[in-house]
Amino acid sequence: MRSRSEFEFTPVLPQHVDVPTTVTAKYNQSDDFKKMIRSMGLKVTDQRLIIFSCLYDNQLSYSERHVTAQALFEKCHRKDSSIGFATVYRFLRELTLNEMVTEVRMGGQPSRYELTTKEHHDHLTCTSCGNISEFENEKIEKLQQQVAAQFGFKLTGHILELYGICQNCQKK
Repeated sequence: MRSRSEFEFTPVLPQHVDVPTTVTAKYNQSDDFKKMIRSMGLKVTDQRLIIFSCLYDNQLSYSERHVTAQALFEKCHRKDSSIGFATVYRFLRELTLNEMVTEVRMGGQPSRYELTTKEHHDHLTCTSCGNISEFENEKIEKLQQQVAAQFGFKLTGHILELYGICQNCQKK
């Protein structure tokens, strides 16, 4: 498997526009997905395009942004019944290894996946209902840099996941 750095193409996810999608926009989105799949050294298949499309559709819905492999499989399977769970899971693993998808782990619960965005963010995960909230905090980012420097590390990336009970679950 080749790393992304071996390719000149830098994947950029298509931007969501709050206007009806035209045939041209769908075609360009598909072309972007094809380029991203090729940049991983993989063959472009209809099944991979459907998986990418379903992941992208989830990004547009904040409540479904972080999806389990099972939920993604079910969504893909509704679009094409020939897509199996193993196909979805293997492609998710490839996307994660190539940093096009971020895996959010939730202790003993199933991992959730989201398309990697250019904007860095961290996660608050409710251990009761599984809800994931995204946040950004400049002080935390600076503190992480300080800790890394203290130990002689040059940070190349990180994922911060905080676990607790959300407000809704606390009320129950």
